[in-house]
Amino acid sequence: MSLKDKVTEDMKAAMRAKDSARLGTVRLLLSAMKQKEVDERMVLTGTVLTDADILAIIDKMVKQRRESIAQFEKAGRIDLADVEKAEIAVLSAYLPQQLSEAEVGAAIAAAIKESGAAGVKDMGKVMGLLKSRLAGRADMGKVSGLVKARLQG
Repeated sequence: MSLKDKVTEDMKAAMRAKDSARLGTVRLLLSAMKQKEVDERMVLTGTVLTDADILAIIDKMVKQRRESIAQFEKAGRIDLADVEKAEIAVLSAYLPQQLSEAEVGAAIAAAIKESGAAGVKDMGKVMGLLKSRLAGRADMGKVSGLVKARLQG
């Protein structure tokens, strides 16, 4: 079963269970997936979103919610931050298991060796390799910081 099918089935299950919070989040995800299909003209060409495309959408949605949580907490709106946290919990269920720091470090070392990166100027090459390998399984912002630190020293 593809990830898109799983999301659709989860929407139906949430409707049957009358779980409005989960249903709203799943509908937001389906809407984002549909928007991506329209934006990239996939509907016209008959192509469908791959699981990697969907994981990228979910990753982006989780990142947006984390940023919102920080803003809501800064403004003292804990009620809105709690809603965002609940949405993150629903979305995170679709993401693959997160990699440990050791696994991320090993992937960074392999990508640096494979790309032949010598300094920070080669960071783009390394990140290009890592983005496809670690998509959805690691916070790419943190990975970027780790790569920069390794390449600097």
